[in-house]
Amino acid sequence: MAFQDHFGYYGPTRLVMGRGTVGEIPQIVREARVQKAQIVTDEGLVAAGVVARVAQVLDHARIAYSIYDGVEPNPPIRNVEACAAQYGAENCDFLLAIGGGSSMDVAKTAGVLVNHGGKITDYFIGEKPVPGPIPFLLCVPTTYGTASEVTPFAVITDDNHFKGTVPGPHVMPNVGILDADMAVALPLPIAAATGMDALTHAIESYVSLLSNPISEGMALHAIRLISQNLRRAAYSDHNHEATQNMLAASTMAGFAFSQTRLGNVHAMSHPVSGHYGVPHGVANAILLTRIMAYNRYACPEKFADIAAAMGEDVTGLSAVDASLLAVEAVQNLSDDVGIPATLGDAGAKAEGIGMMAEDAMKSGNIQVNPRKTAIKDVIALYEASM
Repeated sequence: MAFQDHFGYYGPTRLVMGRGTVGEIPQIVREARVQKAQIVTDEGLVAAGVVARVAQVLDHARIAYSIYDGVEPNPPIRNVEACAAQYGAENCDFLLAIGGGSSMDVAKTAGVLVNHGGKITDYFIGEKPVPGPIPFLLCVPTTYGTASEVTPFAVITDDNHFKGTVPGPHVMPNVGILDADMAVALPLPIAAATGMDALTHAIESYVSLLSNPISEGMALHAIRLISQNLRRAAYSDHNHEATQNMLAASTMAGFAFSQTRLGNVHAMSHPVSGHYGVPHGVANAILLTRIMAYNRYACPEKFADIAAAMGEDVTGLSAVDASLLAVEAVQNLSDDVGIPATLGDAGAKAEGIGMMAEDAMKSGNIQVNPRKTAIKDVIALYEASM
């Protein structure tokens, strides 16, 4: 805890976990005394019939809803504005996000506009805080990645391809439903990317300069669960146990980094996604081992813990030697689930390194990374990842 000798913990989201728990939504809605949902999702989930599973539950309970299915990857401002406009036009009084981080982040930020007005860029970090609550928000994650169902952050891409963060306790969802039935049949590329995103959250939180005993416990167990379950979940369309464990791990990592922020990986991956459309989890996974290698001398004991949590035998090794096993274990997992080897393979361009490095340095995550980092270091890490 290099930056603090005391800490707080705030995690108000109610979690309902297990197969079939989307069936509990009507009771949750009745308890919240709300009546009409704005479902926030994407066209792919509608086409795949995933949204219909929740809609059938609402229909059976005679709960009214409107569906906004225009969410795009790395969601742009237009998604937020369109969702907020539809919410008002359809006289909705609560938000129901179904999907990955993009759907949940659009729901959060649309809620900000609904209750507080203005432009969403008004609420980016460094501008002004969200002044009060957003409408009741219930999240049903369909991937095991972002943990946006429990975090006080939403990320939206502006018109200059900069991924801005809307932070604060008021954007934390009221309820998260972790139902393995909603995520068990993820296509391999999505399972791999979102699973590695969750692992990145856990690792960056564990080594953050703002870590604390509570966040460390959740982050380290999330690392353990992901290393044990990601391969089985990603390569199966029926392994509910592994999928439920991945959903739990993702959420635990989310609880952890909600308290600690992240590090260089997220600072650098956001510009890659914003400028080149590389999926967030893919960018994270490619950068992760390079940045772990960069960071490991700053806190070798913690990286030794990560190695042990991932099943590596660290008996008799120094912390520095054991820390290298952590890097190797993460790289092996990334390779096994088919993550591209380089950012270039994923679609990023070397000529954009300077621009991306400037954007990365705007992130507060750089400040809590365990090893001090200047823009020259960011450039070198990008170059090594291309």
